[in-house]
Amino acid sequence: MTTDLMINDPFASAVTEFAEWKLPSRRKVGVLSLIGTEATVFSIFVVAYVFYTGKSLTGPYPSDVLTVPIVATVCLLSSSLTIVLAERAFKRESAGGFRLWWGLTIILAIVFLAYTASEWYRLITVEHLTISTNLFGATYYSLVGLHASHVVVGLILLTLVLVLSVLGRVRPADAERLEMVSWYWHFVDAVWVVVFTVVYIIGR
Repeated sequence: MTTDLMINDPFASAVTEFAEWKLPSRRKVGVLSLIGTEATVFSIFVVAYVFYTGKSLTGPYPSDVLTVPIVATVCLLSSSLTIVLAERAFKRESAGGFRLWWGLTIILAIVFLAYTASEWYRLITVEHLTISTNLFGATYYSLVGLHASHVVVGLILLTLVLVLSVLGRVRPADAERLEMVSWYWHFVDAVWVVVFTVVYIIGR
């Protein structure tokens, strides 16, 4: 009788639903807030790059010195897949599979940074493009450098997780922490899609 009464009573049903509702994870809210803030910062840099494209009074210009970083882009975007596979291996409690895919994610990130460093070295030493050369140099290094700094932060987090895993310090209870690292890394990859499009496609 009591159960039937609760089912037919909207107020009792609402109280039951409220009792079952839980606050969202503070960790997830924090990471989402961070991503939202960082996305705003990147938006400002992207708008600045687009606004100043073609307004440099002296060369070199984007079309003169930039080459499309296909290999670097493939490596970075592929790392989103490898980190997903690492998460799946972790959920299956496959420590070996997790370390394999997580380690491969780290390698792909290092390759991306190596290509970025190589490009900057060529631009500075061969093309003589620095941050003070012209508007293109200032906005290019600011935008691409901002993204590269986020890749470095992500690489540090990825490496720390791998080291802790090898030491046996990563346990099933840490699944949400790994998910947050994964969210950040997907954000970094998504931002690169925008940067790549703006700098190497539209900006040239």
